[in-house]
Amino acid sequence: MLNSLIYNRLYTWYEINHRILPWRETEDPYFIWLSEIILQQTRVAQGMEYYLRFIARWPKVEDLAAADEAEVLREWQGLGYYSRARNLHKASQMIVSSQKSQVESGEQSAYSFPKTFDEIRALPGIGDYTAGAIASFAYNLPYPAMDGNVYRVVARLLDIDEPFDTTAGKKRFHKEIELLLDRANPRLFNSAIMEFGALYCTPVLGDACETCPLNEICLGHLHNTAELLPVRKPRPKVRDRWFTYHIYVQVKKENEAYTLIQRRENPKDIWYHLYEFPYEEHADEPTTEMTNAQSPMTHIVHVLSHQKIHARFIVHRVQKMPEIPGTMLIRWDDLDDYALSRLTLRALDTMRSILPR
Repeated sequence: MLNSLIYNRLYTWYEINHRILPWRETEDPYFIWLSEIILQQTRVAQGMEYYLRFIARWPKVEDLAAADEAEVLREWQGLGYYSRARNLHKASQMIVSSQKSQVESGEQSAYSFPKTFDEIRALPGIGDYTAGAIASFAYNLPYPAMDGNVYRVVARLLDIDEPFDTTAGKKRFHKEIELLLDRANPRLFNSAIMEFGALYCTPVLGDACETCPLNEICLGHLHNTAELLPVRKPRPKVRDRWFTYHIYVQVKKENEAYTLIQRRENPKDIWYHLYEFPYEEHADEPTTEMTNAQSPMTHIVHVLSHQKIHARFIVHRVQKMPEIPGTMLIRWDDLDDYALSRLTLRALDTMRSILPR
């Protein structure tokens, strides 16, 4: 009875207020998968451009599988969390590889995205939430899609003060959402509750509780705890790191500029397989003497989830390039052909006036 009331109120609100988004206008699991991966840790307004670009360039899963990893990373540039792009590419190749013999023999006419929760969940880069979202949105299967917005709505609706990002908390929330899930309409339910959290039951509520369509059954509202929920576990301490980057610029005949870049090769460190200028990392903050460079320089503080990067970029205009192991010489105008770290892009933008054009 209570669930029926929640469905009725939630669906009525959704019908009137939901956003028209391209991945909601399709049941193609490949497109839905792309949108879910892109929108992890990314706002809809920013992710939209990437989604449209990806489906235009790689309209089928076999197209993405045939792409080079460097191409995928280049298209992903600016979104951050690049492991998402690498897993996206790897998963597409796994899908194609597993069906190649059936397609080539004519046993099946085309490559298809996995159709069960377990098959979807087995792909790299896909957890319970993403698998549930794809299974429900593409196939209307009865699985919950637990993103941050849903955790917030459920925490407030049931007045749960247990941290949702712990192992025990995730189990508790998953149990509650399983009981709440509309198994007759999982696609609609997941869409509605996610949208309600994104647009209405937001982190800062203000006066929203007073006119909320669920307020008479929301325990967080009734107990005056909604603004305090959901609860997170304590954040880990942010690690400081100090880098000095060297932007070497050599101008050759016909006023053509060249520079050196290198690719990060440590899979356990940040920006794996992205390109940047040669650098050195310091154990501690550089002293005043170390930072007194004669060449143009800029300082940038770049904050990641668990790291704060303190970077200085020094421009060196040289007649001859230094020999630095692991670097490659490229035309300055070709920089856009490489997937650069977000920090590198910020530096190029900051120093635009003193760099080649």
